[in-house]
Amino acid sequence: MNWEEKYQKGEVFWNRGAPSPPMKQYLERHPVRGRALVPGCGHGHEVALAVKYGLDATGLDIAPTGIAAARALYPQLAERLVVADLFNPPAEMRGAFEVVLEHTCMSGLHPSLRADYRRGIDLTLRPGGLLIGVWFINPNLDPGDEGPPFPFRVSDLTALFSHGYEIIEDYVPDVAFESRVGRERLRVLRRIG
Repeated sequence: MNWEEKYQKGEVFWNRGAPSPPMKQYLERHPVRGRALVPGCGHGHEVALAVKYGLDATGLDIAPTGIAAARALYPQLAERLVVADLFNPPAEMRGAFEVVLEHTCMSGLHPSLRADYRRGIDLTLRPGGLLIGVWFINPNLDPGDEGPPFPFRVSDLTALFSHGYEIIEDYVPDVAFESRVGRERLRVLRRIG
């Protein structure tokens, strides 16, 4: 998937113009602190949300046009929005974060890239840190369409993080964007070791 091309053409079907409702609810209910990474931050909505709730947040996206759009939407956060590759993060991001906030990044990746995604999380999240994810488990796809978003089962999520992480919370959120009601899972994982 050429994400830069998608942004240039304005084909950003995943952007809902606001932060994830389940992520917002989670951060309202759980005071989380520290340095946070939002991978695949797109237009920066979750970065703005994280900062609002007291996190020292950085948004990362591989698409320069996406980051430019995020900086235009949130000029006060411009320095927090960076063009970088989660699969090969810059040295200053390695082991630098106590929290990773996941929303739609992994569901946008072809299943063949899930191990690379996990490696990127491992490279950026400190031991003892939290991976707080709103995981898009059951996207509705048109017949013959395979994604993105790519279908992703709860068992796939469990298997991906079965070693080196423990589940802290896991539930189907009671709030969501209208098109995602009942199709997301909020799972918080703590990195062990």
